Amino acid sequence: MDASADFATVPPFAVRLAGDQILPFVFNSPHSGRHYPARFLAMSRLDAAAIRRSEDCYVDELFSGVIGLGAPLLSANFPRAYLDVNREPWELDPRMFAEPLPGHANTRSPRVAGGLGTVPRLVGEGLDIYAGRLPLAEAVARIGAVYKPYHDCLKQLVARTHARFGFAVLIDCHSMPASIRVGENGMRPDFIVGDRFGTSAAQALTEHAIAILSAMGYTVAHNKPYAGGFITEHYGRPARGLHALQIEINRGIYMNERTLERAPGFDALVRDLTAFARDLTAIPDDFAAAPPLAAE
Repeated sequence: MDASADFATVPPFAVRLAGDQILPFVFNSPHSGRHYPARFLAMSRLDAAAIRRSEDCYVDELFSGVIGLGAPLLSANFPRAYLDVNREPWELDPRMFAEPLPGHANTRSPRVAGGLGTVPRLVGEGLDIYAGRLPLAEAVARIGAVYKPYHDCLKQLVARTHARFGFAVLIDCHSMPASIRVGENGMRPDFIVGDRFGTSAAQALTEHAIAILSAMGYTVAHNKPYAGGFITEHYGRPARGLHALQIEINRGIYMNERTLERAPGFDALVRDLTAFARDLTAIPDDFAAAPPLAAE
């Protein structure tokens, strides 16, 4: 299996930055990739429209304004249905593969049970991606050729930011179905800000993010039902000056989920998210002195 050939013409991911990095922030869009390799499509039982149901459509475009502000934006070109980097590297479903999984594989996580492991079994609407079992070598190839290089790149971006500014903030950018409701009254949030229930970022940063979006007139939920995935949990170490927030955007406010077309309010949301990023990144002077940033 040569998964690297799947991205011979399009790189699996890209980092964009206009000029020098002037902000201690890194933005990441791991689920907005929309390059579907022909070899992968040939394996799938789904058509070209159905297989896109797991995409965080256009999230990289929605956050593209951060590039001009002086923060790097890492975005996937590979689709989430092909590989999910917001999972542990070996979070695999044994029902998917022809051979037994290695002993270090995590086969019992809730995400694996839901069909959404590192190599997903399902797309977002519960549709099976493959007609039959895959060779284990397929998962090994994708993890080696795409997953590990992606996380190596993200790790380097965060480490360089931390070394240069004394701390680093990772904003992990996602979207969610319009059907999501929260609370007893069934509120439909426009955004959900996740900080792994206070463990991945300083409280001041989380509160600042929620306050900015709320002041713009958006409804904002905190942690429920999305508190952050592997990336937020893995990279967020507030006591070491490494902070990670997950931002979920309701797809209903910027796109048609059935046709995947951008909604009339798309450009306005891009402007709002650029303003959100500008205001959020204005926190560092006070934030850097906060007790959670002290060395352990």
